[in-house]
Amino acid sequence: MSDATQSEGILADWRNRALHAEQEVARAVVGQARAIRLITTALFARGHTLLEGDVGVGKTTLLRAFTRALGGAYERIEGTVDLLPNDLLYHTYVAEDGRPRVDPGPLLRHGNELSTFFFNEINRARPQVHALLLRAMAERTVSAFNREYHFPHLQVFADRNRVEREETFEIPSAARDRFMFEIAIETPQDTDIRMALAFDPAFHDTEALIDRVTPGVIPFAELNAVGVLIQKTVQATPALKDYALNLWEATQHPGRFGVALDDVDMDALILAGASPRGIAMLMKAARVSAWLDGRDSLIPEDIQNVFHEAMAHRIFFTPVYELRHAALSHRFTRAIIERIAAP
Repeated sequence: MSDATQSEGILADWRNRALHAEQEVARAVVGQARAIRLITTALFARGHTLLEGDVGVGKTTLLRAFTRALGGAYERIEGTVDLLPNDLLYHTYVAEDGRPRVDPGPLLRHGNELSTFFFNEINRARPQVHALLLRAMAERTVSAFNREYHFPHLQVFADRNRVEREETFEIPSAARDRFMFEIAIETPQDTDIRMALAFDPAFHDTEALIDRVTPGVIPFAELNAVGVLIQKTVQATPALKDYALNLWEATQHPGRFGVALDDVDMDALILAGASPRGIAMLMKAARVSAWLDGRDSLIPEDIQNVFHEAMAHRIFFTPVYELRHAALSHRFTRAIIERIAAP
């Protein structure tokens, strides 16, 4: 059997596992098919995920469902205004014998077996906590107790409430840039789904919903190797590469491509476009998107499907427009896709 044939078989098997995991998550979370696909894409592209939405739309349930399907060691922490960086690394207490004790915190408790770290209400934590999390996300290491801890399988999930602003801290741009996707979670509009969420008792018990998900559908320890194989296998034509570079450049210099928005001075809109890391993460996600659809070559739709979630939080507007970032970023990324000719 040739290496290419063997790789094809491995990726076909893993694609079935990925689709199975999506089906399992959908048993607990309804009306969020796009968000489920995006999180699956991030998992296999080995990128971290930030969810944003109103209170009670199911962000935490969605991430917990994925955590259960992923398997491996899991830790969770709640963002609070008094949370300190050290709270992620260790906690102190007085033991039954009356002596003080120091135990590893949520980041260190499982060592290199840590698979998922879920940061709930991340915008309630102070910037010092964000800074520590940034290193863990970027390097998958932290330093504590005079040694360095490695987390080769670490997947960070986080969510934030976009409604409340009291006792919250904006996530720094450097930290946001470490998230592959920033995904908006909205209340489903389908009438049948809304009826179920309102009146079906099954959707009023979160723990029972999570228990519906079969645990460990995806062997977490093998994800890194599979992710590398996907990136090596899915190819792009020269024309597709040019298209991706034009999309990237349009985030920095929209005027060069004739990208325009009504009621916006395009010459005064952009403070900074997407970074090289941004385009790299976009293409990693696009390759996984193609693989999930059963293809080994990229088409424009693969890039378009993940463009907003991968790029919008990496585009910074000037102060006069930044307060309208959420609304303008959707219009802006859509205008880029519509304006740049696809091959």
